Amino acid sequence: MTSRRFPQPWTVEQIPGGFKVIDANGQSLVYVYARETKAEADIAKVLTFDEARRIALNVAKLPELLGSASRE
Repeated sequence: MTSRRFPQPWTVEQIPGGFKVIDANGQSLVYVYARETKAEADIAKVLTFDEARRIALNVAKLPELLGSASRE
């Protein structure tokens, strides 16, 4: 089994229908789907764009929050 690395920085990119978190190599790591309004988000059972953006930004911070543990 090979060890995969996801180099920092992780960044957030807006895509149609939400956001994605990518590593420094451009590898997509996380997709967070969203809708424009709360009503649309409730119907689709996804997040609003504001909620999705905040979650994606927090996921992108994980390597720096975990420090050396993320480099193992």
